[in-house]
Amino acid sequence: MGKTYAAGLFAALASAKFGTETAYADGSFNFSPFSTSSSTNAAPSAPADVPKPPQPTAEAPEKTKVRNDNPRTTSAGFDPEALERGAKALREINSSKSAKQVFDVIKKQEETRQAELTAKMQEFKALQAQAEMERQRVVYDEQKKLAQQQAQIKSQMARYEDELARKRMQACKENEHQRARNQELVKMQEESGMRQEAARRATEEQIQAQRRQTEREKAEIERETIRVRAMAEAEGRAHEAKLAEDVNRRILVDRANAEREKWIAAINTTFEHIGGGFRAILTDQNKLVVAVGGVTALAAGIYTTREGARVVWSYVDRILGQPSLIRESSRGKYPWSGFFSRAMSSLKGVNGGSATKSEKGFGDVILHPSLEKRIQQLANATANTKAHQAPFRNMLFYGPPGTGKTMVARELARRSGLDYALMTGGDVAPLGSQAVTKIHQLFDWSKKSKKGLLLFIDEADAFLCERNKTYMSEAQRSALNALLFRTGDQSKDIVLALATNRPGDLDSAVADRIDEVIEFPLPGEDERFKLIKLYLEKYISQAGERKPGLFSNLFKKQQQKIEIKGLTDDILREAAARTEGFSGREVAKMMAGVQAAVYGTEDCVLDANLFREVVDYKVAEHQQRRKLAAAEGDK
Repeated sequence: MGKTYAAGLFAALASAKFGTETAYADGSFNFSPFSTSSSTNAAPSAPADVPKPPQPTAEAPEKTKVRNDNPRTTSAGFDPEALERGAKALREINSSKSAKQVFDVIKKQEETRQAELTAKMQEFKALQAQAEMERQRVVYDEQKKLAQQQAQIKSQMARYEDELARKRMQACKENEHQRARNQELVKMQEESGMRQEAARRATEEQIQAQRRQTEREKAEIERETIRVRAMAEAEGRAHEAKLAEDVNRRILVDRANAEREKWIAAINTTFEHIGGGFRAILTDQNKLVVAVGGVTALAAGIYTTREGARVVWSYVDRILGQPSLIRESSRGKYPWSGFFSRAMSSLKGVNGGSATKSEKGFGDVILHPSLEKRIQQLANATANTKAHQAPFRNMLFYGPPGTGKTMVARELARRSGLDYALMTGGDVAPLGSQAVTKIHQLFDWSKKSKKGLLLFIDEADAFLCERNKTYMSEAQRSALNALLFRTGDQSKDIVLALATNRPGDLDSAVADRIDEVIEFPLPGEDERFKLIKLYLEKYISQAGERKPGLFSNLFKKQQQKIEIKGLTDDILREAAARTEGFSGREVAKMMAGVQAAVYGTEDCVLDANLFREVVDYKVAEHQQRRKLAAAEGDK
């Protein structure tokens, strides 16, 4: 009875389970919780009409949803009657006395099924391990075969390479042997060629020696022939010259005798006439008185005319001429002097317009930019002062000698539109008592300038020094007082410009009359570089060029042009750096020395070596001069 209930319960559960799966499996796949083997062995005592659960498949075809016409089934075909029957069977089992035995049977069946699954799983794992071992064995066999093949290939390659190496060694040996034989052949050929060349040279030398011997003998014969011919020609020319000399001597003697006889006859005739005249004068008293009176009157007239002309000229020179103290001036010595040159300069000024005002620089003077600006401002101020008829301002230029004070004064007068006159203080002392008169004459002459005049006194300390000096003569003091008298007031006609190397030696009254004090220092390196370039252009590049003029170049010899090679600005800057302490005049003399050195060469070429040589010499000379000056100062 219990087994029957158990079989019925199992069938109900199976159908219920199957129905449940059928009811909820709406997808493409339906899985059963029991495997095929377990479902087959699960209930051997189950009735034959119990339906078996469906076998799980890896991929089940998608079920087509059908139309549900029976309201007691679902759309998937689930019939709840089986579930109801199962539930009914469970209730019956539950109410039955053998329910526990049924559940024990079911439990044992499930345990049996799990044991079978575990055994099959172990069997599957064993099969899988065996398959893995088989796979590894196959892989090992394949690797072994591959290693054997590779080893076989390597051995074949080694045998091939060994065979190639043996062949190469054999070929190298053969090539080495062939090369050695070729070298021996080449060496033998070279030795043979050298022997042939030596033989050929010996033959040529022998032929050349014989040819030279033949030429020497031929030249000796020609020289002997020429000597004999020259001796014969010289003897013939000497004989001809001797004959011609004798003939010329006779001709000259005859000509001299004829000239002597002619002059003797003329002298005799002249003295006969003079003797006849003296005899006539001495014999006739009236002629004698007339002759003596005429000679006396002629001598008196000549003397009177000469002295009168001297007096008149001195008066004209004193009234109209230039004072003797003036060394240089833009005005002529007389009013009519330089009329043509002034007319030409004025014509150039009209054609040039205001070119002078726009000029830059000061000719051959290179100044520091600040000093140049100061001089330019002073020139403009002087020109404006003259235009407004205001009093001029006096100036003092001081600094070492050769720094361009005189040239700046001349250029300052030209730019200001003034005449200029240059004098030196050393010319005043030799005048003695005449110095005062000459000073007044100088200022009177200066006031006659219509443009205004810049009077430049160079070496002013020579006669404008302190008046309490013991060595100063009375005439010098008087001359100084005369100049102080003429410069006591501001002048509208004269600009007084003094230049000195020792401004401290000037008299205090002279310093009181100075309105502008300007220092002229030694040129710096940049200024010396510009001076070197300026005088290089003047003394070297432009040397030999003819100046414009119609008659000035007719009787002058053309100078040779100087060629400049390799003289760059770097070399000129090096020379400017080495000439530290040089004045502008010393730089000009150095470049004149360069010109003289170039003219001392044969080809008149100035190169860097010659230029450096002259610069070195001038620098050494300058240093020696400074040492001598320092030694004299110590004494």
